[in-house]
Parts: sequence; structure tokens; C-alpha cells
Amino acid sequence: MAAAPQGPGPDLGSDPGSSCCRPAPPSAPHRFVPAAAGAWCDLCCRFVVSQGLRCADCKYTCHAHCRDLVHLGCRRNGKLMDCLTAHGTLHGSDSDGQDVQKETEPHVYLSKEEVKEKIQSYNSSVTDKLKMTLNSNGIYTGFIKVQMELCRPITVQSSPGQGTCAHSNNETAFYLPNDCVNTLHISSTNTVREVIEALLKKFLVADNPAKFALYKRCHKEDQVYICKLSDREHPLYLRLVAGPRTDMLSFVLREHETGEVMWEAFSLPELQNFLRILDKEENEQLQILKKRYAAYRDKLEEALGGVWKPG
Repeated sequence: MAAAPQGPGPDLGSDPGSSCCRPAPPSAPHRFVPAAAGAWCDLCCRFVVSQGLRCADCKYTCHAHCRDLVHLGCRRNGKLMDCLTAHGTLHGSDSDGQDVQKETEPHVYLSKEEVKEKIQSYNSSVTDKLKMTLNSNGIYTGFIKVQMELCRPITVQSSPGQGTCAHSNNETAFYLPNDCVNTLHISSTNTVREVIEALLKKFLVADNPAKFALYKRCHKEDQVYICKLSDREHPLYLRLVAGPRTDMLSFVLREHETGEVMWEAFSLPELQNFLRILDKEENEQLQILKKRYAAYRDKLEEALGGVWKPG
């Protein structure tokens, strides 16, 4: 199967009246508890290989060594499950299997005539002037709206061109309001991963794109289904097939909270760096353990020397 021709990159715009950079007021201090590895640090934006901490209230996540540097307050109304179920329902194992099946459904390629017919039908139903356009090469362009439903804070750079966040004075971390919606102009060749990367780049978000995932919210038989899209999905195709009504299909950006580490998403140098970090932490813990037992041994020998007097 021939690869699809490359289209233009996503062009993003913000809906009037939605301020994506309007910080929510912080509140109480965090209540950190040990967390399993496999998340992204909300302070330094680096991957948490081990020794992670997570706030029991707002799910703020950081390395153990980043804890003392956290100044952003806890947003107690930003609990992870509250965020996930704010507009839809997460289902049990049966429905989860169904959602996974939806993600892996083969993409049904439409002929140019079928695409043309669908675009004409789509444009005739549009009420907000956000129509689709079919180009002569078969690639079509159009608009999608993405709602930002992020429970954890994002880190924004004050100036572009600084690369991946290592947290400096030029960065600001804050919580986004849940009513933030962005309109994106994309092509039919743009994938989910490209849309996420362009969205973060537009607003100078320093967090790693792998921290986020794009979900589709579908309404079916009076039920709301939430399904995470794979990185290879094409959002504009889904928009075309579903039609322009956002009450039938909408896109939501959320944290990528799977509980599993997607090691295949990392490059070889990143994986090698993780091994170096683990070796360093293992050696540090080993030295601490040796010092502890050496201190116990000294105290024991001292105690024995005080009570043992040869005959």
C-alpha cells in the first residue's frame, strides 16, 4: 500500500473567549505519596524512571529529588478520576476491551469520489463556517476542535527555542481551566501525534508530548464513550466520517495515564540514559545500606566491648 502524500502541518487557533493561558488559582500544599515509575515529572518535564512522588489530591507528579523545588500549589478539585469522568464514563473490562478494539480497527480508505461526496455532505451540514476543502491531489483539509481536559499542570516557556524543559526562570507552570477549546486547521494526512506536538508547540508547552494523549468522545445509544486514539489515527478522517456535530464526536486532550511504560516510544539514547540513572540510583542505595550496617556493626562492637571482660 502506497504511503499517503505529506500534507501541510497543523495550523492552530484558539476559540474566542477561551484563554488557554489563564492560570487557575493555587490552593493548599501537596500531599505527596510514593508513586510507581512510568510518568512524567510536572516540574522538570523529564521521565520518572524510579523514585516518583504523586500528590494524593491533585495528582501532581514529580521526581523525589524535585519535591523541594515544587512551588505550584495543589488544585484539590483536579483529581484524576474527577477529570476523567467529568463529561463521560469510563467502563469496566468489557467496555475497555471494546474501546481497545475501536482503536485498532483498520482504516477504511475512501476513494476520491467517496471523499468528495462526504465532504459535500459535511459542508452542507456545517453551521460554524468551518468547512472542509478537497485538493486536487486527494488530500483534504479542515478544522477540528480539541478540548483541553488536563488534571495536572503544564509548563510554558516564556520564549521559544529552548527545547525540552529542565525548569528554569523562563518557565511558568500552571493548571489549565477545563473550558479551554482550541480550533485546529489540519489536513487528512496529519496524525494524532502530529496534532498533539503542534498543539504543544503553538503554546510553547515544554512538557514532553508523550505525556499527553488524544481521546475521542462518542455519543451512542444515550451513552458517552471515551476512547484513546492511537498515534497513527487521522483525526480529520474521523471528523469527516462522524460529521460536523460535536455532540456526536469530539476530541479531548488529556494526560496519558495508562499505568504502563511505553518503552517503545523512547529512542535508544533515552533508554541507555534510563539505564545509567538506574545504575546510579542503585549504587547510591547500596552505599546508604552499607553505611547503615557499618554503623550498626560499630555500635554492636562498642556494646560488646563494654560488657565483655576476659576472665
